[in-house]
Amino acid sequence: MDLDLRGRTAVVTGASRGLGAGLARAFRARGLRLGLCARSEPALPDGPDVLAARLDVRDPAALASFAAEVEARFGAIDLWINNAGVLDPIDPLRDVEPAAAHTHLEVNVLGVLFGTQAFVRHLHRRGGEAVLVNISSGAARKPYAGWSLYCAAKAAVDRLTECVALEEAAHGLRAYSVAPGVIDTEMQALIRTTPVARFPDAPRFVERRREGRFNTPDFIAARLLSIAFDPRARPAEVCVRLPDEKRSEGRDVL
Repeated sequence: MDLDLRGRTAVVTGASRGLGAGLARAFRARGLRLGLCARSEPALPDGPDVLAARLDVRDPAALASFAAEVEARFGAIDLWINNAGVLDPIDPLRDVEPAAAHTHLEVNVLGVLFGTQAFVRHLHRRGGEAVLVNISSGAARKPYAGWSLYCAAKAAVDRLTECVALEEAAHGLRAYSVAPGVIDTEMQALIRTTPVARFPDAPRFVERRREGRFNTPDFIAARLLSIAFDPRARPAEVCVRLPDEKRSEGRDVL
């Protein structure tokens, strides 16, 4: 990828671990200025080219304040990635506790909604063009027993993104909902150790781990930056599924 990213600013939510932490490191290595937030400490410390903050994406005021802080330090935000998300609870729907359901949907749906609002309002303030990426999943399109909440939440992310893409295209926003493929994160470790009684598809993910068939954060970072900043790589569709990095025949997408 040969892109000049000097002077570009990207925001990543959920940037303390997993994909978010990997994106943060890959983006910094490519010279972007970063706004990073998470409930725990972000993967990179605050510094001249990094604004790091601890916040809960379920708090719209905190996200709006964070967007304003990034804007004050770096100016225009070019790319906003709503990555923060949870997988729990993994259970048949009949066994899901109401409190767990509320938390899951608040993080995975309202967190994306509030982050999208903060970015869109920033774009309206400063004008110009910008790119929104909401991290989705193949589970948005494929049902999994034990993942009723996760599948429903990611389907909501896809449709939310399609709607905001229609609403904001005239204001300079390109919006994408991206299923990044399977990444060997703590979330994957949780999936592999979940009893089959709660998640019947667990053995398939154990097999994927045995074969080492994962997309790396660097691969995903390069794809997202191409989508955002390379006119030749702009997808025609809003909902995008990244390919398998190792070009295997497996078609599982998380």
